[in-house]
Parts: sequence; structure tokens; C-alpha cells
Amino acid sequence: MEVKCRLFLVPGGECVEYEGAEGATYEEALLSIGIIPDTVLILFRGESLPQDKSIEEDEVEIVSTCSRG
Repeated sequence: MEVKCRLFLVPGGECVEYEGAEGATYEEALLSIGIIPDTVLILFRGESLPQDKSIEEDEVEIVSTCSRG
């Protein structure tokens, strides 16, 4: 079985579709799209999710925790 999740990148609003094997984690999803997991928070309905959590939600927000300046 496969899992699917839409990752909304904040700021910017870019949406990335992720498809992975059942049991895939958010950390695996982030790495697959070139995001270093330690630099972001994963939010679902305003609540932070652990990166090692198996993907269960259809959509999450990915918020950068680092400034680039």
C-alpha cells in the first residue's frame, strides 16, 4: 500500500505531492524533496508533528525555522 501527502511549503505556498510506501515518515518525505528535516517544522491544523511519525494526514504545512540572511 502507498501513502500520499501534500506538503505545503511556507512561506511561498509551493505544494509538493509526496508518494511513498506504507509506513513512510515525514522525515523520509522531506529528504526525498531535498529539505533538511532539522530546518523545518511539520504542522497539521496548527499542531507540530514529529518527523519520525508515519504519514497519516493528507496535507501538512512545512514551515522553515531558519533565517537566510
